[in-house]
Amino acid sequence: MDINMIKDILPHRYPFLLVDRVKEMTDKKIIALKNVTMNEEFFLGHFPEDPVMPGVLIIEALAQAGGILAFQFYSEEDKKNAKVYFMAIDNAKFRKPVVPGDQLILEVEVVKRKRDVWKLKGEAKVDGHVVCEAEFMAMVQR
Repeated sequence: MDINMIKDILPHRYPFLLVDRVKEMTDKKIIALKNVTMNEEFFLGHFPEDPVMPGVLIIEALAQAGGILAFQFYSEEDKKNAKVYFMAIDNAKFRKPVVPGDQLILEVEVVKRKRDVWKLKGEAKVDGHVVCEAEFMAMVQR
């Protein structure tokens, strides 16, 4: 799935669209990627002399990948009107800084689903090493 297909699913736009491509997706798991470049607006202030991607944005990238995964179960009409809201973030851990030039591999899997409430577990990796992991819950409001 390329960026144009992702934009058809997610309502986010630059500078807040944090998934560049979906490499693989089943009904239980998604593997997506985010290319981290020096052109990202958040690097202007985080931190100009030693740019590091904010951890909350890594979690947001995982959540957006999870949204793509969840949205495959909804009709086109529901997708157009749907909004996804965070309900909880648990066990978030940051292992290593993410810097310009890194490619984040976002792996998210469904832990549980009850109607429009999703519990997901995700890992973000750079060069095969986990840089962030978290469990999160989200609600799709239609």
